[in-house]
Amino acid sequence: MFTGIVEEMGTIEKIQKGRHSAILHIQADLILEDLKIGDSVAVNGVCLTATSIHSQTFTADVMHETLNRSSLAQLKSGSHVNLERAMPACGRFGGHIVAGHVDGMGTITRITRDDTAVWYTIQASPSILRYIIEKGSIAIDGISLTVAQIGTDHFSISAIPHTVAATTLSERRTGDSVNLENDMIGKYVEKLFTPSDKQKPTSTLTKEFLSQCGY
Repeated sequence: MFTGIVEEMGTIEKIQKGRHSAILHIQADLILEDLKIGDSVAVNGVCLTATSIHSQTFTADVMHETLNRSSLAQLKSGSHVNLERAMPACGRFGGHIVAGHVDGMGTITRITRDDTAVWYTIQASPSILRYIIEKGSIAIDGISLTVAQIGTDHFSISAIPHTVAATTLSERRTGDSVNLENDMIGKYVEKLFTPSDKQKPTSTLTKEFLSQCGY
């Protein structure tokens, strides 16, 4: 599990491409201090496993499914990536619950400045927008951010200068693709309230009952 607080930006040193997979060689500094083979690392918000570790780099395998569902397929040598190690049990929960399981990709359609803040407007599919609420959390390329506005086919976030400078947001331009992960709480709530045909509700608590009670 991650929190969406990026620890550092790494650099793609090399990509070994297979027929339907890839091996990323990533230059890093801070996260290598205690990284071990088998540890999880969020790379632009995608949970990957460290498969080898060297003095200034580590490698991670990227499977076919991950390449299809994320922007990792667009990386090239020299690309910068957001890096975060899995949160230790004694760590601070600075962001929100981030699993590193990308729900899909969005497209940046507008970048504007508002005094010191930088606004990013991102077009997303209905399947992603349905779980987004104003003032709620979303992970964009692994960065925990707060939703400021929501439209019919897009949403916007407002980032402080530190977040922009410390992450790949500083390099993002209009038309770029970004990885999106919804807050998982909404997905679990939906699942619990929409049981499958094979599942029989074990509780009398329903959406209709809550509505009648003013919720």
